[in-house]
Amino acid sequence: MESVNRFLYGPTPEQRVREWQSRLRQESRVLDREMRQLEAATKKVQQQVKQLANKGDVKNAKILAREVVRSHKQKDRLSVSKARLGSISHQLQQQLAMVKVTGSLQKSTEIMKLSNSLIRLPQISEVMRNMSMEMTKAGIMDEMVGDMFDAEEDEDIEQEADAEVDKVLFDLTNGKLGQAGTVGTELPSAQDKLEDEETERAMEQYRQQLNGILSS
Repeated sequence: MESVNRFLYGPTPEQRVREWQSRLRQESRVLDREMRQLEAATKKVQQQVKQLANKGDVKNAKILAREVVRSHKQKDRLSVSKARLGSISHQLQQQLAMVKVTGSLQKSTEIMKLSNSLIRLPQISEVMRNMSMEMTKAGIMDEMVGDMFDAEEDEDIEQEADAEVDKVLFDLTNGKLGQAGTVGTELPSAQDKLEDEETERAMEQYRQQLNGILSS
C-alpha cells in the first residue's frame, strides 16, 4: 500500500527526509575518502620538503611547502564541510519531529545557509545543488539566487603564504631552516646535477598528485 501511495502521491515528508539523510551520509563518506587521500599525498610531500631543506635547497623546499599549506587549508575545508553535512542531517531530524505536529515540513534558514555553503565545494556541489532544489520544492528553503559566497581562497593563500610556508618549513625540519639556507659556493658536480634532476622530477610528481586532489 505504501508503494502505491508513493507512486500516486509521491514520497511523504518523512520519506523525503530519510532519503536526504541517506544522501548526506553518502556525501560525508565521499569527504572522508578525499581527506584520507589528501593526507597520504601530503605526507609524501612533507618528506620531500625535509629532504630538500636538509640538502640546502630552500627555494624548492618552499615551493613544495606552499603545496603543503594549500593541502592543510583544503583538509580544513573538507572537515568543516563534513560537519555542515552533519548539521543539515540534524536539522532534518528536527523537521521530522515538526511533521508529526504540523503535518508538513517547515522553512529553515539554517538548512538554507548550510546548503549554500556546501554548493561551493566541488566534490559534492552537484548533489547539494539537486538536494537544495528538492528542499525548495518541499518548502524547506527559499529559491537560491546564484552562489551566495564567492571563494577568495587564492587571495587568502597569497596573503598568508610566506608566514605559513616558513612555519611549515620550520616544523618539518625541526627548526633547521636557517641551517638549510646556508649552502656552499662550490660549483655543482655531475652527481649534484643528476640529483637536482631527480629532485625536479620528484617535485613535479608530488605537486601533480596534490594538485589533482586539491582541484577535484
